[in-house]
Amino acid sequence: MEPELLHGVTDAVATVVLHHPAKRNAMTAAMWRALPPLLEKLAADPGVRALVLTGAGGTFCAGADISTLQGSPDEAQTLAVRAEEALAAFPGPTVAAVKGHCVGGGAQLAAACDLRFAEEGALFGVTPARLGIVYPSSATRRLVSLVGPATAKYLLFSAELIDTERALRTGLVDEVLPAGELDGRVEEFTRVLVSRSRLTQAAAKEFADGRTDRDAYWSAQARGSGDTAEGVAAFLERREPRFTWTTSG
Repeated sequence: MEPELLHGVTDAVATVVLHHPAKRNAMTAAMWRALPPLLEKLAADPGVRALVLTGAGGTFCAGADISTLQGSPDEAQTLAVRAEEALAAFPGPTVAAVKGHCVGGGAQLAAACDLRFAEEGALFGVTPARLGIVYPSSATRRLVSLVGPATAKYLLFSAELIDTERALRTGLVDEVLPAGELDGRVEEFTRVLVSRSRLTQAAAKEFADGRTDRDAYWSAQARGSGDTAEGVAAFLERREPRFTWTTSG
């Protein structure tokens, strides 16, 4: 099968699968180009509340498939940055489900997700120093925000791979699961995400990502949504809330 992005939606959760098993799901130029419009399509679907990014088989993504990037290094980097930014801008919560190698461009995509869950035995690396590539400033800042300056420098300077224990300790991943338990945990957690207030999640995502100029907008959304009243009523009545807010800009 040709390298491609597989996707589907189940119970309001979209799953995007990086599929290039012959090269441990390394991203081809076509895959990089295909990711932003796919994410745009899923973001526009009112039935999608959360997104999971994962890799086919037993690995996440081994980076970029250099053999398919025939243009200049700048062009290849532009494709990766566009995909990364599109993933970071996805309006709903995003979770990277990581098995095996999560290296180079794969680590760049995982870092652009809101959360990262990994299976024991996964390996992480940010490897531009192996190729003499200048890592994009946006990706560097995102990495620093996750793991801090010292660990970001360790990863970027050395291009060495780290295991899940160190990734968890430094903040690169949020949960580590025993072998065979990652998929079930991600499914369980995304069910939780879908049950929560989309309003709360959307505002929190903007604020956490540094967007601090929209307090008035989100206050107005909260006043007009009915979600707060529903949440309080559900709590008092000891039932699950039925939130109804949908994005309006």
